[in-house]
Parts: sequence; structure tokens; C-alpha cells
Amino acid sequence: MTVWQQLFTKRMLICVFTGFSSGLPLYLLFNLVPAWLRSEHIDLKTIGLFALIQFPYTWKFIWSPLLDRYVLPALGRRRGWMLLSQIGLLLVIATLGGFSPQTEMTTIVLFCTLLAFLSATQDIVLDAYRRELLGDAELGLGNSVHVNAYRVAGLIPGSLSLILSDHLPWSMVFIITALFMLPGMAMTLLVSEPHRAAPPKTLREAVVEPFHEFISRQGWNSALLILAFLFFYKLGDSLCTSLATPFYLDMGFSKTEIGLIAKNAGLWPAVIGGLLGGLWMLKIGINRALWLFGVVQVVSIFGFAWLAAQGHFNSIGAAELTQLALVIGLEAFGVGVGTAAFVAFIARTTHPAYTATQFALFTSLAAVPRTFINATAGWLVDAMGWMWFFLLCALLAVPGMVLLVRVAPWGETQQNG
Repeated sequence: MTVWQQLFTKRMLICVFTGFSSGLPLYLLFNLVPAWLRSEHIDLKTIGLFALIQFPYTWKFIWSPLLDRYVLPALGRRRGWMLLSQIGLLLVIATLGGFSPQTEMTTIVLFCTLLAFLSATQDIVLDAYRRELLGDAELGLGNSVHVNAYRVAGLIPGSLSLILSDHLPWSMVFIITALFMLPGMAMTLLVSEPHRAAPPKTLREAVVEPFHEFISRQGWNSALLILAFLFFYKLGDSLCTSLATPFYLDMGFSKTEIGLIAKNAGLWPAVIGGLLGGLWMLKIGINRALWLFGVVQVVSIFGFAWLAAQGHFNSIGAAELTQLALVIGLEAFGVGVGTAAFVAFIARTTHPAYTATQFALFTSLAAVPRTFINATAGWLVDAMGWMWFFLLCALLAVPGMVLLVRVAPWGETQQNG
């Protein structure tokens, strides 16, 4: 089967839907909620603190064994939890926009936290489903397709919803956004349940064995190096984009301009980067992809520092929009290829018998920077200014690259896992 034939299969189509369903609620928290709060005159420090609401993404390994161990009636172990979390997400998103940021911030915080919990729960089971669906040779391409669809989903809250917010009340914007959970729910009902590995027989087996297997696989040193790499590889990029929408607003761009120019300029390079990343991984392997794409990812952050150095634009014309599109497009391409390799590495590192718990553990650790470190972004920008903030982000991307020497050596084409 050729590379292109591998791309157009039923399993890859399913990865499109898993990515879209996974990306929509996360980008809603990343893009739409900060834009909503900023447009309602909430200060940057408070918006930065909203990153803490995403803490369920960093702790999802705690309840992931429950999803490995227990089976809901009717749809099976994976599909049952998928549908339940998706119904919850649709209802919470639709309700969120009905609250006032000026008078009901506590309620908004609670709903955003519930949204993050349901989104993290959906991610646990979607990741496990995808790992059980794909063969080892398909992991690079399948996960890049998933990441691509994940980024496409960002076009809904990051572009369409922002444009609608200039014409409709926020309550309607959130209801319309919520309806985009329906394709994922349809996918859940139509696909078949995978049976690659039997579920754990006891809760203790579901909790203890995934951690024991990972640590005993190559020893404590190897396990700690892998965990450190998962923490650092996306750190700089994650912090760089944590206040992206408020940054564009502060530079003088309108919400509609951000929706039409910035988000589209960010989406398609990310999609192209993700697809090329998946196809290249079939040729060069995951290890070399992590090296090459990591360098692109680091270099692309400097574009934001250059844009910030221009200062606030008093008027926006074609030249300013072109500068913004080029900078975001370069960064998005770097993220597209980098994330494709990173997620494939995580999938390869999981053991098929413990997909939900190990995948949740690894992705939880990768989410720590964007949750806790990103919460300081507002303070950092206030103290340093936008340009120096972005230069700091580039510096923070270096440790993850250094760790590649140990966890994914250039000359090693396959790693046990």
C-alpha cells in the first residue's frame, strides 16, 4: 500500500472525527473564552489565571483507570464513555454563554472547570480508542490526521464564533458552537468497538499495572527521562500561544480580522504541516521527526517577538494583516509538524494493554505547562512586555530539544514500547 493509499482509509477517517471532537472544547477554552472575557473588559491577569481551569487535563490519569476498568451499558467500554462525555460537553458549552463575566464570574469559572473535566474525560477515551484502532505502523500517520482535525476544530471557536460575536449576543454564539459536537456524537454511534486488549479484571489491576509496566520496561532512569521530555518539549510553544487572542487584540486587530485572517492563516499551515509531518514520519521515523520538527517549532516562535517589536498598530491595512498572517502561519506550521511527531511518540510509548491510563498519564504531563505555567503569562507580559515574553518562550523550548539526545536518538529508528 502506498503512502497516499494509507491516508485514505476508514481508520484515518475515524481519526478525523476523533481529532475534531477532541479539539473543539479545548480551543473554546483557549480562544473563545479569553476573547469573550477580554471583550467584556476583564483584565489580562484574570484571563491568564483562566489557564488554571484546565487542570483536569493534567490530572486525568487519576480517573483514567475507571474508564479502563468499567463498561457502560449498550455501547461498550470505549464508545459508552465517548458518548456520555460528548453529551455533557454539548450541554455545558451551550449554557456557558448565558452568564455575565461582570457579575457571574464564579459561575463561569465553575462551568469552565466542568467543561475542562468533560473534555479531558473525552480525550482519555478517544486516545485509548485511537491507540487500539491503529496498528503500530499507522501510529505516525493516524495521529497526525487526528492532530490536523484537532486544529481544524479550532477554526470553529477561534474564527467562526469570533466573527459571529460581532453580530450576535454571546449566548447565541456559545449555543451555535456547542452544536459542532454533533459530528463526533454521530461518529461514536456509527463506529464499532475495538477489542485489541481485554479490560483489567480489577480496579487495582487497572490502577497499578499501567504504572508498574511503564517503570519496569526500561528502568527508573529511562522512565524519568521520558516524563521530563513530555513536560518540556511543548513548553515554549504552549506558553507562546497561551494569550494569543488578547495579544492580537492588543496589537490593534478587531475580532473579525482575527477570525478571518489570523485563524485561517494559522489553520492551513498547521494542517499542511501536520499532514506532511505524518507522511514524512512514514519515511524518516518518529525519532528524526522529533528532531527536525522541534527545530522548526523553536525557530517559529521568534516571529511573534518580531511582530510584538512593531508595537501597537494605529491603523490596520493590508501590510499589517500580511505580517500577522505570515508570523502566525510560520508558527502554526511548526506546531503542526511538531505536534504530529509528539503525539505519535506518546502513542508509541504506551502499552496496548493499558492504553487509557498510560496515554492519560503521558498527555497529562504534557498538559502541565499549558495549565500551570501558562497561568503566569499575564504577569509575565505585564512585567516584560510582549516582545521579551516571546523571547523567553523560545528559550524555554530548548530543554526539550536537549532531552532528545537520550529519549529519541537521531540514529535510532525504533524504540521499545
